[in-house]
Amino acid sequence: MNREASDRILLVGAPLKAIGNREMESHLLELSRLAVAAGGEVIDTLTQRITKRNPRFLIGKGKMEELAIKVSNSRVDLVIFDDELTPLQGKSIEDYLEVRVMDRSELILDIFAKRARSREAKMQVELAQLQYLMPRLRRMWTHLSRIRGGIGLRGPGETQLETDRRLIGRRIATLGKRIETLNVARSNRRKARKGEFQVALVGYTNAGKSSLLKALSNKDILVENRLFSTLDSKIRTVELGDGFEAMVTDTVGFIRKLPHHLVASFRSTLEGIREANMLIHVIDASQSDWTSQRAVVDDVLNTLDLKDFPQILVFNKIDSIKRQELIDLKHLIREQEVTAAVFVSAHRESSLEILKTAMRSHLQGSFRHMSLRMRAGDGETLAMLHESGEILNQEYDGQYTSLEVRISQKLAGRLLKSDDIILIKEHVLA
Repeated sequence: MNREASDRILLVGAPLKAIGNREMESHLLELSRLAVAAGGEVIDTLTQRITKRNPRFLIGKGKMEELAIKVSNSRVDLVIFDDELTPLQGKSIEDYLEVRVMDRSELILDIFAKRARSREAKMQVELAQLQYLMPRLRRMWTHLSRIRGGIGLRGPGETQLETDRRLIGRRIATLGKRIETLNVARSNRRKARKGEFQVALVGYTNAGKSSLLKALSNKDILVENRLFSTLDSKIRTVELGDGFEAMVTDTVGFIRKLPHHLVASFRSTLEGIREANMLIHVIDASQSDWTSQRAVVDDVLNTLDLKDFPQILVFNKIDSIKRQELIDLKHLIREQEVTAAVFVSAHRESSLEILKTAMRSHLQGSFRHMSLRMRAGDGETLAMLHESGEILNQEYDGQYTSLEVRISQKLAGRLLKSDDIILIKEHVLA
């Protein structure tokens, strides 16, 4: 942040009574990491288990009084709730405490605004922020009357927050049209890559997707140990061995309670995952709650209708856990009958070879098995088939060469466009 002092933050958790202590602590720890990622300093926390949400304060009136005392005694600048607040709750709590109040969704949006680098990412985040702020304008104007700048006030900027609903609505419409234009350009780029073996890295934020892509591709990629370090998709070519390669895409990380406005804004980017031939679901093996993080990612994939998409589970950061923990983890995965699971470390090249082998096996399984006929003197095509495919049988009859081959979708498409190549038969892959 561009300020000398950080916001002094108090976190509030209000889990339902059905949620266990371990899960509650995990949620608050993650909220604390989010607050620090936004540039704040967490100085205290407060929790209350609830059976239902208080329509005015979310938490009970007695707990609100306790919260007010903590805010006053600790000289708190900002109170952040782990659950999304309604516009009424946000305004009521802020009026009662007389300090700025945010919820988890607003905090995540602020971090995205801070991390966005590309033009498209900035527009997507701004659109999500404005959609979130629209029903909360009155409270946000109160923010601005008390303080200029700070966590939660990045992105669209003060002038946009001071405009009325009509102007913000117009801005939302403009951003939507611009993003749609970029979506068309992205779609054209995808078409150009169609036929290549494409892999998408998905996973919880900070699971190590960027580190993994950097290690696999041997290319310079920004890697940071912080939440949401990657917002813009990165695509790198990865050599899989035996002459095979894959186009691997790094995607934005997921997190619990991801704001629905943000998911909607980034939906077009996330739907690019559909173009992939397979997914690599990266899981941080060092996280004790990796099962719940996996469930969060699966839920987002389900919303994109990718539940049954070909997928490899990659347990990353195995160098950060003890040997017995790794043995127990592998045993657990076997019990769950997960067949496509790989255990790696971005810092151990030998483990990466196992992952490359798994990717190559999937690639070879996606090949087309065909019988072709071409001119006997077409050495260029023959060399291409030797280099990028597998020749199972080859016969000459003087004028033509008959071949039985296994080749990629991309190469098959290229060859069949030629008038000199005749498709004799398409075999069913065994």
